Amino acid sequence: MKKLPFTKEQIESLLERHKSPLYIYDEAGIRNFAKELKNTLSWVEKGGYKNYFAVKACPNPHILKILKEEGMGADCSSMAELVLAEKVGLRGEEIMFTSNDTPLEEFQKARELGAVINFDDITHLDFYLENIGQLPELVCFRYNPGNLKEGNEIIGNPVEAKYGLTKEQLFQAYEKASKNGAKRFALHTMVVSNMLDINYHADTLKMLLDLSREIKERLGIELEFLNIGGGLGIPYQPEEKALDLKELSVALESEYKNHLQKGGSAVRIVSEYGRAVTGPYGFLITKVLHLMRKYKDYIGVDASMSNLMRPALYGAYHQITILGKEDMSATHKYDVVGSLCENNDKFAIDRLLPEAEVGDILVLHDAGAHGYAMGFQYNGKLRSAEFLLTKDAKFRQIRRAETLDDYFATLDWNQINS
Repeated sequence: MKKLPFTKEQIESLLERHKSPLYIYDEAGIRNFAKELKNTLSWVEKGGYKNYFAVKACPNPHILKILKEEGMGADCSSMAELVLAEKVGLRGEEIMFTSNDTPLEEFQKARELGAVINFDDITHLDFYLENIGQLPELVCFRYNPGNLKEGNEIIGNPVEAKYGLTKEQLFQAYEKASKNGAKRFALHTMVVSNMLDINYHADTLKMLLDLSREIKERLGIELEFLNIGGGLGIPYQPEEKALDLKELSVALESEYKNHLQKGGSAVRIVSEYGRAVTGPYGFLITKVLHLMRKYKDYIGVDASMSNLMRPALYGAYHQITILGKEDMSATHKYDVVGSLCENNDKFAIDRLLPEAEVGDILVLHDAGAHGYAMGFQYNGKLRSAEFLLTKDAKFRQIRRAETLDDYFATLDWNQINS
């Protein structure tokens, strides 16, 4: 079982003051990973390596501020995410705006902030030119490699995916952008999510490096940077091994050196990792409300898939610890369920755990990315509070829990009752 950064006594004390369920993020863990990632990829040329944290993974400004302090930028894909980046002081090329089916006002906001705009479709160039005017000096395009690259179950097969430009569209787009004011160019791809295979990430870089040389040969355009996307996996399953950043760095650097030996130009390498940055350092805390025996045994908790929907959406696995019972044998098979009126409101199915009791505190591991962020209000469920476990081992609330007043705030009761 993975080690926790807090004790049962600390959580019990927190729950005396705040209702569960709630999220906790480990500041020390997040900072340590950010430092290791930056140091490990320090070989990157032309301005150095930068990770644009995928804001969608954990959209809390307190987390973004920590990552800004550690040298990260922000990868944004919506108006709200652009505003979050703006609020923590990120500006200009510290922000990458990668969206699809993009509304005009979001392009306008990205332009206002000076963000790097990463176009997802060739028609977006005309849309931008017609509605905003001349392109920014620096433009980026998202590449969809089609059947040249396999995807996975989260993002899907690139041939079936809605994202990005085909290879021929890419050449057309660079040529058109060059004629409409762009003077600096970049290239991006994102074809998998939660990938633990180092070779896959290295092969992605190779694909972009090869393409950069072809773009230079055909168009005379030298790319300023390559964004190798996100998709860095974390070990959700007990038998999975964490990806070694040093091994990843060696594999990426090897591909880069081969590129230079083939006559390629020096180019900066950036990424947009989100899950790996915060995922392992976030925890969903929930209490056992009921123990039920039907055709199966169930642990009913006060969280639901409105708090963490990955198991219901993807069949995802999250390790579960019953605080105080870490050293007890896992002798009982349970489904761990929430209270939504949906049968798939389950955090675990046929999970072997120590015998549970009403009042036990459960910790769902690896919930720091795409956890709170994917929350919703179906059945009138309210979103939980978020806490930061600070470097000095104190809990600091970084988002309060929603209330019924929040839930009803968009309604005008006077109009309804008139």
